[in-house]
Amino acid sequence: MNPIALIGAGPSGLAGARALSRAGIPFHGFEAGPDVGGLWNIDNPRSTMYESAHLISSRTTTEFAEFPMRSTADYPGHRELLEYFRDYADKFGLREHFRFETRVTSVEPVDGDTSGGSGWRVTASGPDGERITGEYSGVVLANGTLAEPNVPIFRGEFAGEIMHTSAYKRAKVFDGRRVLIIGAGNSGCDIAVDAVHHAASVDMSVRRGYHFVPRYLFGRPSDTLNQGRPLPAPIKQFIDSRVLRAFTGDPVRFGFPKPDYKIYESHPIVNTLILNHLGQGDLRIVPDIDRFDGHAVHFADGSSGEYDLIVLATGYHLDYPFVDRAHLNWSAASPKLYLNMFPPSFNGLFVLGMIEASGIGWQGRAEQADLIAAYLAAERRAPDAASAFRARAHATWPDLSGGYRYLGLERMSYYVNKDAYRRTVKKLHGTLPAASAGVSTGSTAGGSTVGGSTGSTGSTGEEARA
Repeated sequence: MNPIALIGAGPSGLAGARALSRAGIPFHGFEAGPDVGGLWNIDNPRSTMYESAHLISSRTTTEFAEFPMRSTADYPGHRELLEYFRDYADKFGLREHFRFETRVTSVEPVDGDTSGGSGWRVTASGPDGERITGEYSGVVLANGTLAEPNVPIFRGEFAGEIMHTSAYKRAKVFDGRRVLIIGAGNSGCDIAVDAVHHAASVDMSVRRGYHFVPRYLFGRPSDTLNQGRPLPAPIKQFIDSRVLRAFTGDPVRFGFPKPDYKIYESHPIVNTLILNHLGQGDLRIVPDIDRFDGHAVHFADGSSGEYDLIVLATGYHLDYPFVDRAHLNWSAASPKLYLNMFPPSFNGLFVLGMIEASGIGWQGRAEQADLIAAYLAAERRAPDAASAFRARAHATWPDLSGGYRYLGLERMSYYVNKDAYRRTVKKLHGTLPAASAGVSTGSTAGGSTVGGSTGSTGSTGEEARA
């Protein structure tokens, strides 16, 4: 059988490479950037990283279980994390499987066979623009979720500069300027804290309220508390909302709207420094946008302000631009996949890393990768077990919400509860035979031949940043 194509060498892609290697599944990896690390490499042209970025989940809840970080910081910065991924790739010999600076341009079924039974043809553009093609038994898409900016359309024209957070790198861009940040979220709040030390003024336009979680509670990283048996959702929401209110105060007092949802029904903001700066008068909260008019921005409540720079903290769209959406069962905000990984048709495409969840970390991605590898191994060595696995996907899908009623937003369309998700993945992994490395992983991607020609690309994203 032909090898598997693995697109992306960020955290999810590296987890995929590790799992496929360990299972003895031949594969070729493709990465658009110059090295491993995906968006965590700030020098990668496709990176959405910025200088002040650190983890928003703590080190011990985020790292790969088999490879603890050397860092002693609770919330390491992006440069330490890039070194971590490089060390991880070196430790397990993963880098040799990837072609770097090679961007996938299309993934198409061979001979038009949408069942995937004839395999998949991957086409890519190499470092010097050369066209590269290869045929594969399957393709694992691990190119991340934080690469394609969501840029909303506003009425009117703005005479100053508009920048999405994906283009933000360093705080000097704010020097002496009147800044409006549209949207909050973890990146928006992080960048607002950067801006107050450089800008002439900083306002933040928000449409809805947020729940805030401090990085430390009782002297410990907040996400390391209650790591044992998870509480039922209503009880956890009741307790945590009161504990957090005691530590952070009421965000409404600082100008934020009152949240119209319960805590954990959307990703919380792990940044209370912004509340400090609001309390100090370093920035202010303003309403939703009505329209632009030159340097003036008019707000929904009739007020207005003058600005030089607008920063769009408006998030990202999922982006798998090289494959037809129909192949991913994608007709709404995100692909509708079994366990957020498997198209219901089991056509040989797999998505790795399309999960958002508070606290799921890179270990959650590694467990995804292990399940995909176990399924691929079963297809080759235990077809009856693979068939039984597919049959489960044609029955009622498991509830991955953990009892939480997540907001019906695009960015929440692939959100899961980490405990429910990891428990389900572990259970279904147990229905497949252990994937052993009984088969050579094949030649490396650097100069190999793949179905008569050489291989292709990717990049990756992560949710654990701010």
